[in-house]
Amino acid sequence: MNRHPITSSHFEFSQEAIAEAAAKGRLLSMEIEFSLRCNFRCPYCYVPTKEQLKDELTLEEIRGAILQARDLGAGKIIILGGEPSIYPHTPELIRFMSDLGLVVEMFTNGTGVTDDFARMLAAHHVRVVLKMNSFDPALQNRLSGHSDAYTIIQTALTRLKAAGYPSEELFLAISSIICRQNIDELPRLWQWLREERIAPYFEIITPQANARINEWLFVAPPELEKFFRSIADIDERQFGCTWEIQPPLVGNRCMRHHFSCLLTALGEVMPCVGVTLPLGNIRQRPLAEILANSQVLKDLKNYRHTIKGGCRTCDRAEVCYGCRGAAFQMTGDYLASDPLCWRNCRADARS
Repeated sequence: MNRHPITSSHFEFSQEAIAEAAAKGRLLSMEIEFSLRCNFRCPYCYVPTKEQLKDELTLEEIRGAILQARDLGAGKIIILGGEPSIYPHTPELIRFMSDLGLVVEMFTNGTGVTDDFARMLAAHHVRVVLKMNSFDPALQNRLSGHSDAYTIIQTALTRLKAAGYPSEELFLAISSIICRQNIDELPRLWQWLREERIAPYFEIITPQANARINEWLFVAPPELEKFFRSIADIDERQFGCTWEIQPPLVGNRCMRHHFSCLLTALGEVMPCVGVTLPLGNIRQRPLAEILANSQVLKDLKNYRHTIKGGCRTCDRAEVCYGCRGAAFQMTGDYLASDPLCWRNCRADARS
């Protein structure tokens, strides 16, 4: 296996590229749901009930949307779910995107990652993000809502490694949510991932859908700050990676509304999975028109003048605007200060 150097960020673009995309109304990436069908029932997820899984995009509609995103400048397509590895057309769509010269990244719980599927991903240099929340089988199963989740995930990881992941050419990450039940073991998971040259992708839960009724998952902002600092310390001392802590991603930053969007399985275009405000539907209007005419996106791109409260006056406002999904889900206002940011909590306590 080829070894590759550890870097602090694998998921975002340069500040210069982001600024240029925002100024020109272009995309750098697009997130897409092929289908919301999933065999896991994670207590923090937003996947709907089976009755709601109707009238999803056809294969031709998905292809058309990808072409529209490419024409707007997107060089990267991020496949979300549902579970894309069990969607029957995923290999075909990956080949389609690969032939277009697009970078493909796929979030997966590992269910459909057979030996052949793993080799297909490797052949097309798909960036794979495998979901894993715990080393503990019972806890992993609980956090996935599936009695065999731990075995499924570990089997998928073994198959991906056999196919050549991770390497300089084959990017592999592990996606983990930060919750009350796993927060004590996450530093060990982070360290193990760094040692394995697998990129860690840890994030705060967005309080939406199932997460809203499962409050037993949540970690208070002061403890989140302590956790983020502990990971930053591990990265600096042991791996030479230095970064500033900020929500919602550990060791990374999220300003995706400047350069990306989400296309749902029903054709709705949204700012992201957390800001669940439909901007339009590609079945009625072209993607370019939807994005160009969205006041929501204009507000988010102009956030230094539109954002409110502590996020507006924060000394990190040039490179952070908190989690817009958390702000929207908890306040109903996508421009409100992030209620889960420890800086805002301290400011509120002083006022």
